[in-house]
This record gives sequence, C-alpha cells and structure tokens, in this order.
Amino acid sequence: LLVAMLKSRSAKLAVRRCSLLAAAGSLFGGIAFFQLPGANMTAAPAHLHRPQERDSHYGSPLNVAQYLVDLHDAGAVFNFCGSLPFQLSLTPRLREHLGQVAQGGSDSEHQPQVYEASMDRLFKTPGYSKVADADNVGVFHGREVRQVPHANGGGGCILQLSMANEVDPEGWTKWEVDDYNGWAHDAGRPWRRGEQLEREGFEGFQAKYGNSAFALHHRFYLHLDQRSQMWLSAEDGCEGEPWAYQ
Repeated sequence: LLVAMLKSRSAKLAVRRCSLLAAAGSLFGGIAFFQLPGANMTAAPAHLHRPQERDSHYGSPLNVAQYLVDLHDAGAVFNFCGSLPFQLSLTPRLREHLGQVAQGGSDSEHQPQVYEASMDRLFKTPGYSKVADADNVGVFHGREVRQVPHANGGGGCILQLSMANEVDPEGWTKWEVDDYNGWAHDAGRPWRRGEQLEREGFEGFQAKYGNSAFALHHRFYLHLDQRSQMWLSAEDGCEGEPWAYQ
C-alpha cells in the first residue's frame, strides 16, 4: 500500500510538472491540451503499445531500433505525464541510421539501450554527467516541438529525436549544444521559435512544423517500468509511454 501511495504521489507530481511546462509553453502563443480519442484518431497496432505483443513481435532481446522505426512510421503517439500527447518523429538521418541498425539484428552493439525500471531518471544511469553529449544508443538528442497543426494526438505536439555526433540537417545546432542545460528547471531554459532555429541552421523548420511552432531541446533515453512498458524520458524527468491511439 505504501509503495502504491508513493507511486501515485510521484505520478501526480509528474503530471503537475508537465502541466507547468505546458503553461510555460503557452507564453509563446497558447497550446492545445490532451484530448480523448475522437473521430480523427485511430487505434494503434497492439505491438506498438502493449508490452507482451511488443516483445512477441520484436523478439528477445528486443530489436529496439526496429521498434523505434515502426513507431515513427506509424505516427505513433506517446502519452506524456498522463496529459500531453506527443507524436514521435525521427529525423530522416536518425531513421536511416536506426533502420541500418535494425537490419544488423538485436545483438548489434549499436542497438538503442532500454534501461531497467530502477533507472527511471537519466541521472540514475551509469556514467551520467551534466553535459550535452549523446551517443544514439543510451542517450539521444531531441526536441519537444509545440504548436504543430498536423501532429497526431490532437495536442499539436511532436517529440523529435535526431542524430548526434555527425551531420544531421535537423539535428541540434551549435547554439543548442552550447546552451544546453536540460537538467535545470525549464523556467531558465531557452525555448526557440522557428525563425531562430532557421537562423541557427535548421533549414525548413517552419515548412515542416508550421510558422507558429516553437521548440525546446532535450536529451532523451529509454527505460522500462514495472509493467515492462517502455518509456521515452527527457533528462528533466518529463516522460511518456506509447499510447493506444494515434
């Protein structure tokens, strides 16, 4: 009972925290919030969001690279903090890389790592440090992108993962690397509008996400929970699991 109470309290704090992030994002012109499944949403394939079907489909050990590619290709939605739907989107370069890794099989050294449930924050993972580094295995570069009119899930939100340590036209810019402090409170972190991202090197951001879109860059990693569900988590603690609708 005590464990259940602590988990419930933790979940409520996480929801409150993500709600505060949404409120901060609204300073850029408002945000659409989570919607229940409606006429424009369809059920996601079971192997994309149910752990048992996932493991049966992608094998043991899990072909995580193929799983991420399939989530991207399906336009899958992650339910962040129980209140914000984010469509997962891989940059073309990262999708190409993960596709190649997937073909190498589950035992490839380049397979993305999924940490155990006990490592439910990035700072709990081995070798953690407060840096901007990512390796496309244990840690990924990414952005939360808001006010995207065509995002699946009805919330206008996309979670973009990009390729680190090599040229990715849609990856982090030099300025994002230099000012990254994703372990800090979001109130002191640099949100960027499309115009700024394009000036700094992300050509076509507004064409891809819309003129009103804005973004905050994060480091992300993957971990399981006690149900064996896979969570995609930002360094600051906000995280989401695959949703049953898209």
